[in-house]
Amino acid sequence: MPRIIFLNRYFYPDHSATSQILSDLALHLAAGGRDVHVVTSRQRYDDAKSPLPAREKAGGVDIHRVSSTRFGRSSLPGRGLDYLSFYAGAWTAALALTRPGDILVAKTDPPLLSILAAKVARRCGAQFITWLQDLYPEVASQLGVPLTGGLFGALLSHRRDRSLSCAANNVVLGTRMAARLAARGIAPERISVIANWVDDEQIVPVPRNDNPLRTQWGLQDKFVVGYSGNLGRAHEFATVLGAAERLRGNANIAFLLVGGGKQFEELAAAAAARGLQHAFHFVPYQDRAALKYSLSVPDVHWISLRPELEGLLFPSKFYGALAAGRPVIAITAANGEIAELVRRQNCGAAVAPGEDDTLAAVLTELSQDEARRDEMGRRARELLEAKFARRHALARWEDVLNRVSAASARP
Repeated sequence: MPRIIFLNRYFYPDHSATSQILSDLALHLAAGGRDVHVVTSRQRYDDAKSPLPAREKAGGVDIHRVSSTRFGRSSLPGRGLDYLSFYAGAWTAALALTRPGDILVAKTDPPLLSILAAKVARRCGAQFITWLQDLYPEVASQLGVPLTGGLFGALLSHRRDRSLSCAANNVVLGTRMAARLAARGIAPERISVIANWVDDEQIVPVPRNDNPLRTQWGLQDKFVVGYSGNLGRAHEFATVLGAAERLRGNANIAFLLVGGGKQFEELAAAAAARGLQHAFHFVPYQDRAALKYSLSVPDVHWISLRPELEGLLFPSKFYGALAAGRPVIAITAANGEIAELVRRQNCGAAVAPGEDDTLAAVLTELSQDEARRDEMGRRARELLEAKFARRHALARWEDVLNRVSAASARP
């Protein structure tokens, strides 16, 4: 059975969403008897200065942490230097570690890691798989990041596509992303759709009256509109802020944000500037053991994705809301993947960005109809168990790895 070597900038004990998902898969494979290694950084997502050890073994997984610069996520130049130094360290570590017959699995932090993995695999006689959390440079170009559009962006896309064409398989998060790759000439038989997940055995619906965090956070008598996770440049908060403005006179409705990100403090400042600080509550990331409670504090969750990013990424926080059995308000393109799932399952509502009045009306209606909220929440959990349960995703990953192993074993 070939060794599995994962490449990603963050891994256990880091708590960021993609790190937790990678940790789940690596630990699951190791528990099943596979020889699993991870090449990662010595940083945490929210703490670039954290002194994680260079070598560690956790749950049967061999962790190889490489040194890199530690400027963190506060500036694009600093982040770029962190990327470049990680590439250098990961290149050296992966070349030293990889043997013929191994399977490299490259995620997308830092971006374009598939190019490095393709070169290592070719040089060492290994197979490789890409695990695409987003499509770069397209995401960066849509967000206006310098040098990621135009001719240089096209060159990066071409190099990326060449690496994906060489991969034994490309795992993507949704059907829209799969269609994007196929449109760029990646063979459909080399594309697999495996959604991200949460620990749906540990994260279960908690009734509002049994949730200690509602009282601890002073929300026991409120209708809580929640957001959990990173609020970054791919998401927009103007629609929620506009709805809160229209609901200013409704003291029963509260907006709760649990997490962090570039726009976390921006939303707090914007709410204060409008005199809405009483309606917004900001709480830092919670430990994984507390997610069952923190995700169940909201009566409804809102998920945001800028329409121009449809098919380029898929917000993992969607699965946390489903696991908690809460209705989902999808503030996305009207024909977006999440919006269509929500409408088809009738487990929430879809609101286009900029439709502040519509959002305010939806929230008002749901705040007054507990029976309808409960039914939507039940349908949300049913959707997770039918399509997005962790056990299903892990089984699909095992199938992909077995197929790649079998193909590499053939003469």
